[in-house]
Amino acid sequence: MIAVTSLTVLATALSLAPVATAQPTDAAGTVIGVESLSAAATLPGSARAERLLYRSTTAGDQPTTTSAAVYFPPGEAPEGGWPVIAWAHGTVGLGDDCAYSVAGPAAVERDWAYLGTWLQQGYAIVAADYAGLGGPGEHPYLNGITEAHNVVDAVKAATEQYSSLSHKWAVVGQSQGAGAAVFTARYATEFGGPTLDYRGAVATGVPAYIEDVIALLGPGMPPIHVSSHLTAYVLYILSGLRTTHPDLNIDALLTDTGRTWLDRAQTACIGPLGDELAAAEPPIGSMFARPLSSIPDVHSLLARYMGLPESGYDRPLFLAQGLLDTDVVTPETLRYFAVLKINNEPASTHTYPTDHNGTVSASLVDSLPFVSGLFG
Repeated sequence: MIAVTSLTVLATALSLAPVATAQPTDAAGTVIGVESLSAAATLPGSARAERLLYRSTTAGDQPTTTSAAVYFPPGEAPEGGWPVIAWAHGTVGLGDDCAYSVAGPAAVERDWAYLGTWLQQGYAIVAADYAGLGGPGEHPYLNGITEAHNVVDAVKAATEQYSSLSHKWAVVGQSQGAGAAVFTARYATEFGGPTLDYRGAVATGVPAYIEDVIALLGPGMPPIHVSSHLTAYVLYILSGLRTTHPDLNIDALLTDTGRTWLDRAQTACIGPLGDELAAAEPPIGSMFARPLSSIPDVHSLLARYMGLPESGYDRPLFLAQGLLDTDVVTPETLRYFAVLKINNEPASTHTYPTDHNGTVSASLVDSLPFVSGLFG
């Protein structure tokens, strides 16, 4: 596994950037470098796999450099090029060495089997890292607008770099990536502009209305046992808030215990952080000196930060949820499905008797023909 620091990526990006081009070098979706992928980040069965460095957007609508892995299926590209699946990955962590195009997926067997299925169907795959993962700055975890920019700009960069790729594309995401896929679905046409042909989206394990839960966090929470991954997600969200809204002074809301764990989360990948939290079992309430509700209008702020769009979709959206999923709040996800239906959005919803991980593969029986129809 190759560990790439933010400074290394930025220095490499600057050294590879052209001295003069017809387009501004800071334009979103501009390619500024191509690198080899590590073995850990290379999808088995791909005929060609590379890492792109490209320009995109981070928190506060600020320009940044980020990266993506690109995987090609075997054989000759069809007329018009390989149709593109933009893969929006689930939580890997916040550290630079956690980036998907560096370390590969956190759930290796699940993701490689899933992405391998799309590859075998004749789709090229573009997997964005999201801003701050393997690139400059911090990753604004669950910042939906930023993630949508990153996914769309990765497709722009890949179709600019590789003539064998079609400009027809769909986005597919799981967990954190399901939220990213939903935000991408809402803004793909607007962010992609006339150069891309966005067709639709698939999202599994959708983290809906998380803001309703996060707004309740504080020192008064009962010391009930929750999974170590849920505690890790809370820390990542606090980090994302700190990155997106430094004016909130998130650290001032925390105890010494909370600040220590938040600092650890800033560099830790989900696997090691989950193991450390499982061993220590810190109650979430012990991390807070003051409740998040002490932030003025905190629920509205959180909704703007991570709340999934409830309207405005212009292409078909496939949503899938496992009824045994405890990584996201399943009743809230089902409520989100109902809201989209009430709003007459072009969403088809599906449930499966599976947990968070199991829904990924279980949904393929329905999502494969759905996506095929998008490109028909």
